Amino acid sequence: MTLSRHLPDETATQAFAQQLAAALNRLLPSPTGISISFSGQLGAGKTTLIRYLLQTLGISGRIKSPTYALVEAYESAHFPIWHFDFYRLSATEEWEDAGFRDVFASQGLRLVEWPEQLPADLVRYDLHLQLTLASSSDAGVNDGTHLAADAAPARLLQLQAHTNVGKQVLHNLTHD
Repeated sequence: MTLSRHLPDETATQAFAQQLAAALNRLLPSPTGISISFSGQLGAGKTTLIRYLLQTLGISGRIKSPTYALVEAYESAHFPIWHFDFYRLSATEEWEDAGFRDVFASQGLRLVEWPEQLPADLVRYDLHLQLTLASSSDAGVNDGTHLAADAAPARLLQLQAHTNVGKQVLHNLTHD
């Protein structure tokens, strides 16, 4: 099951994060937790989307990118949340040594940037989000106008469910 969205600007990214948070809140806490992977080139908006999602889920204060720490842990009102960034992960052994297997076996929400740094069979993701920078033709805009130099580019978001939980999240997103 898949779903595509066009995110023309940061306001749309924030609105989508709010919709995703609502869809997740209907399923969490879950005994098995929910794992979501986020892929896309550098600058595609993965961390920005996750920051808005965390804010909507009630996380306040500074939300840091875990690029160097590999993981940042948060506690929402009802469940724990882990934000992973595996960009700098170079071996499965690092994942094992860090104790991440236990985190992925527990309750809570796991948000993973750069999942492709690990073998595909190591973690079972319920939902995969792919962000790509959109060209004006991708967005259906071909009127000759250009973005201002400081404007965020539009993004295309594709969501793909890999489990029944992921399918339920997509169902919740399309039926709110």
